[in-house]
Amino acid sequence: MTTYLLAGGGTAGHVNPLLAVADALRARDPEAEVLVLGTREGLEARLVPERGYELLIVDKVPFPRRPNAAAAAFPAQFRRAIAQVRSHIAQRGVDVVVGFGGYASAPAYVAARRERVPFVVHEANARPGLANRLGAPRAARVGVAFEGTPLRGSRVVGMPLRREIVTLDRNALRAEAAAHFGLDPEKPVLLVFGGSLGAQRLNAAFGEGHGAAWRDVIDAGWQLLHVTGERSELADPGVPGYAVRRYVDRMDLAFAIADFIVSRAGAATVSEISALGIPTAYVPYAVGNGEQALNASSAVRAGAAVLIPDADFTGDRVRSEVLPLLADEARRAAMTRAAASVGTRNGTENVVAMIDEALGR
Repeated sequence: MTTYLLAGGGTAGHVNPLLAVADALRARDPEAEVLVLGTREGLEARLVPERGYELLIVDKVPFPRRPNAAAAAFPAQFRRAIAQVRSHIAQRGVDVVVGFGGYASAPAYVAARRERVPFVVHEANARPGLANRLGAPRAARVGVAFEGTPLRGSRVVGMPLRREIVTLDRNALRAEAAAHFGLDPEKPVLLVFGGSLGAQRLNAAFGEGHGAAWRDVIDAGWQLLHVTGERSELADPGVPGYAVRRYVDRMDLAFAIADFIVSRAGAATVSEISALGIPTAYVPYAVGNGEQALNASSAVRAGAAVLIPDADFTGDRVRSEVLPLLADEARRAAMTRAAASVGTRNGTENVVAMIDEALGR
């Protein structure tokens, strides 16, 4: 029996690909033991047990960014975290460690090396995180979601995606999706969303105040499915063809009915949209180290998407750049074809193949 230890967490971007791989390993071999390493504070503390996996705990030890008291305490805390993971590996007879970035992965890589257990690294973002940069040079295999990600020895394997995205038949679900959102299945739909918390910039451009572009979308003969985010107070004008939702728990249905998308460019979002071949205008979140723009860059280079800077994204920019794309069926068809060169639904299988290689299979 093989025992796998999957390390990662903190955010959905780390937890979801980890769970996709865990599900695939368990489905392939129900006798295998699939364990997850995470912190008490991260999203994994809730999502992993909900999915039926045992969560082994490691202390959350952030890497210091500046010389202060936390930096002085870091070496001892990090050594303790490594010791915790080494104990898990030894006690549970772990055969291979797979890291997806985040706080749990860095001590897992060091512990695996010291216990002489092979480890695999998967990086979801085009700009790698610190933990994966630390782990990649000694890893048995390194996989990345996006072309051009600067990790030593890496190969492009894509993103392990949620099962409902991998198996999505958009045409078969279009009528159900239209009924779910109160839209007409015969008319094209523009999907606008900014991630789980929404995006104020997108909400303002499409749905708030003077100059908002939702009227222009409707006047162009399109419908608009606008996911505003749970914290948004954007008013629903109650206009036929304009569906406003705070939150959507069936994103598979939203993708099924979308003929064009305007969205942020998180790694999972870009990977899912590219895998489904939906033409898109990405508006990367401007906070952080610019990874969202990098995540979208391969789709933009391939011609599958366009990129509009956050600071420039207004109702006027929707009218000047997005509406002409909605009117150009040939251009949208070309974008769909281009997505095939950058998107894959096989990310999970590709990561499992790397794990098998690390085990010498």
